[in-house]
Amino acid sequence: MCRSAQFAGPVLLATAIPLGAQSYSPPADSEHPTTVYWGDTHVHTSYSTGDANLMGLNVVSPTVAYRFARGETVTANNGMRVRIRKPLDFLVIADHAENLGVAASVRPGDPALLEAPGGRELVERFRAHQADPDAGRLRFAPHTLGDDYIRSVWSTVIADADAYNDPGEFTAFSGYEWTSVGTVEGVFGNLHRVVLFRDDAGRTGRILPFSAYHSRHPEDLWAFLARYEAETGGQVIAIPHNGNTSNGAMFALTDSRGAPQDAEYAALRSRFEPVYEVTQIKGDSEAHPVLSPTDEFADFETWNSWAGGTMEPGSHPCCWDWETADFDERKRGEYARSALRRGLAQQALLGINPFRYGLIGSTDSHSSFATADNDNFWGKYSITFPSPTRISDPMVPNWDTPLNWETGAAGYAAVWARENTREALFDALKRREVYATTGPRITLRFFGGWAFAAKDALAPDVASPGYRRGVPMGADLPPASGAAAPTFLVAARRDPDGANLDRIQVVKGWLTGDGTTRERVHDVALADGRTVEADGTVAPVGSTVDVAAASYTNAIGDPELRVTWTDPDFDPERPAFYYVRVLEIPTPRWTAYDARFFGIEELPEGIRMVSQERAYSSPIWYAPR
Repeated sequence: MCRSAQFAGPVLLATAIPLGAQSYSPPADSEHPTTVYWGDTHVHTSYSTGDANLMGLNVVSPTVAYRFARGETVTANNGMRVRIRKPLDFLVIADHAENLGVAASVRPGDPALLEAPGGRELVERFRAHQADPDAGRLRFAPHTLGDDYIRSVWSTVIADADAYNDPGEFTAFSGYEWTSVGTVEGVFGNLHRVVLFRDDAGRTGRILPFSAYHSRHPEDLWAFLARYEAETGGQVIAIPHNGNTSNGAMFALTDSRGAPQDAEYAALRSRFEPVYEVTQIKGDSEAHPVLSPTDEFADFETWNSWAGGTMEPGSHPCCWDWETADFDERKRGEYARSALRRGLAQQALLGINPFRYGLIGSTDSHSSFATADNDNFWGKYSITFPSPTRISDPMVPNWDTPLNWETGAAGYAAVWARENTREALFDALKRREVYATTGPRITLRFFGGWAFAAKDALAPDVASPGYRRGVPMGADLPPASGAAAPTFLVAARRDPDGANLDRIQVVKGWLTGDGTTRERVHDVALADGRTVEADGTVAPVGSTVDVAAASYTNAIGDPELRVTWTDPDFDPERPAFYYVRVLEIPTPRWTAYDARFFGIEELPEGIRMVSQERAYSSPIWYAPR
């Protein structure tokens, strides 16, 4: 009885402590993102008429694309089974708004299409062409089938997204691609954007997609997005891609009509375009060797024109005259690093930075399959599925270039968020706490501040000191706290199923006193105990790649690299940006896997067989106060 009384006392005392007043679990009190989520914001299915369904014979429905991204084994058009190595956490099916779903409707003679103005005639012409392809090329007129038909297709698109959206497990965003091929000062170039909604069909169903048939000018797209938000209370962003194929138009210093940019333009662009798709199948758009001649890693999956690196002057009507054009100036309007530099100068001029981009990757697959693995690469289109001839075949029928081997197996978007929901992932994209990889699932943390110490890089969770004493990727450095220069905390870990890391680099760009911009790449962490030599060079990490066997080992490199780095050349009077580039050790490129699998002995001249995959963080910006 005495024991019972003694036991009862502590129990009563414990219940007297106010519940919820204090959390014993650190995660309960943390507001910062704890998980990196992986996804693809740019996949095309059979609902993309011209360059997926008709050209590639892609009849795979959007629902199959969702199932594939979630990890199911599905069957491709050529009968092969296909499955992603690791399921994705989120997906955006971004079929072209122009003629959205028309080819998928015309094949079976969809009743909604037959009832649309001109729909029955279109079905008849399609069937006649199927019976006699030599009768002439089937052409689709501009999207004149009427709003009722467009609404029927869009309703299916957003209903599919809502059906496959499973909060906490898998996020399916509603979206589409606005596919403008526009001009800036008379130069033909790609101005494409993926439009991504935060909302469900209750809001997205109140609009119809704004397409390039409405306008080819991005300013008009942004105005439409502003109306959507005002009228529905929803949220939406646009994600530009393939600046490397824009002939200088993507990051031009004018608007799309050739007028000088002003503060209103810069504000609207910054509001609706927080991130840029920096790497994908049609080339890498981080840097170009012409613009960054001292950067030994700038020439990665480089395409030099709209149609790829082998394009000759005059071989396609879209391409400018290389002999008369200012090649360097065009390139400055195409690549992310030069855009970030231009953004500093434009902010000084306009008061707002129109090119304040975070960085993500995606595939731009037109096969419905969101896979960016070199040993599981399904090409750009259904006609570029794995085959003994696809390496040397042209990517587009009846074109001499580019060849399929010029395309790259890339990329993915990595998003730091607290949960896998539309709301959390969208908000992370808006605040730019995201990064790009060319395929490998490299884990990357990047923080900037004024008080990081060397020991912070050794913390079990670098995010704890990172958020406590600094800001994450995508943010602005806080006001200086008396320190002479900012410090940066970086941690990178290899893909658990992938290659070791070679190095971490910090890329800095800054605005000089005379209004020009400069850049410098700093090697801040090196694998295998290497150090930066006195002349600034670094010994290569080496290579274990066996091209014939399409294999490599992790005998070199490190599985993880961490560092605290202080800018040695900091000038508090000069605006600047900093972003991280992480490099893997060399690995076989998808072309090597194809050659081994199909026993290919004769390969095109100049073909790339080895790759050095990478990740790019979103920048951290500094502005004088």
